[in-house]
Amino acid sequence: MLESWSPEADNETVERAGPGVILPKKEWDDSIDATRRGVGLTRTAALGMVGPSVGLLDIGEMEDSYMFRVSLPGVAANERLFSCNIKPDGNVFIKGVSTTGEETVYRNSQLFKMKSQNLCPPGPFSISFELPGPVDDQQISTSFENGVFEAMVKKR
Repeated sequence: MLESWSPEADNETVERAGPGVILPKKEWDDSIDATRRGVGLTRTAALGMVGPSVGLLDIGEMEDSYMFRVSLPGVAANERLFSCNIKPDGNVFIKGVSTTGEETVYRNSQLFKMKSQNLCPPGPFSISFELPGPVDDQQISTSFENGVFEAMVKKR
């Protein structure tokens, strides 16, 4: 269901597309035109703010340990290509290789030329950060699933 309306505070005509989606008329028209060409991006996507980024980080703390998780989309948990080194002072160094962000993708015997590229570029990367305090670098447990690397390490 499409309808037009003008907000009282602003005379700009706005298109409403279904429940909860309100776009200025020009942005709506531009989006429709772009979709006819195959790809339509609006709002944060149009600003290049889509897709998960490599290295987004969460850190948690308990009385006796720290936990962190790092977003690593497109990174394989291959021991030859991925490593995480945690020093006793709490410094963490992660390195690996991203396989996403390429200009062309070959899938199911078809070659796709990417129209938008917002994932991490392919190739090596490294991430370093510091945990809030010193750790026992011999008491670490890790997991790497669904593009998220997670580690728990005991405090010293």
